Parts: sequence; structure tokens; C-alpha cells
Amino acid sequence: MQTYILLTKLSPDLSKQMKDRAAIGRNWMDHVKDKCPEVKFIAHYALLGQYDFIDIYEAPDEEVAAKVSMISRANGAFQAESLAAIPYKRFLEMTQEI
Repeated sequence: MQTYILLTKLSPDLSKQMKDRAAIGRNWMDHVKDKCPEVKFIAHYALLGQYDFIDIYEAPDEEVAAKVSMISRANGAFQAESLAAIPYKRFLEMTQEI
């Protein structure tokens, strides 16, 4: 399984629904689990910056990771970006290969 980072920025309308945030988040997670049962979430954080949320998760390939981003967009995200993450130790090993 590959590790991915999902950066999410909510739409302005959804950002105004703070009191409903827990229900909206559960709905999103249920949708992801239904459509991508192979995805394993590792961490979920709210951010105070350019993005509203960061999720760290594992998926078998980039197509499944793309689905997670698409589900986010379909559920009110203004922007959703999944990035492949390389463990730092492996990154250092790769630097020795070049």
C-alpha cells in the first residue's frame, strides 16, 4: 500500500456550516469507505491555513487515491489534492541511488 496525503479546502458555503461539521465529515468518511473499502486512514487533522484539512491514508494505487479526492470534491470540497508520500528513510535511500 502506498501512503497519500489529502489536502482539502472546503467550498465557501460548506465552510459556513461549522455546527454541521461533524455530520458532514461522517458523511464524507462513510462515502469513502463505501466506494473505496481498501483505503486505510492513518490521521485526520484540521488546519488553520491555506487548506482546511489534511488526511494521511494508505491506498493500493493512484486510481483509488484519485477516487478519494473526487469523493471530497463531490461532497463540497472546493479543492482536494492527493499527493503520494515517500517515507523519509526511503527518500534518503533513493538519494544514494542517483
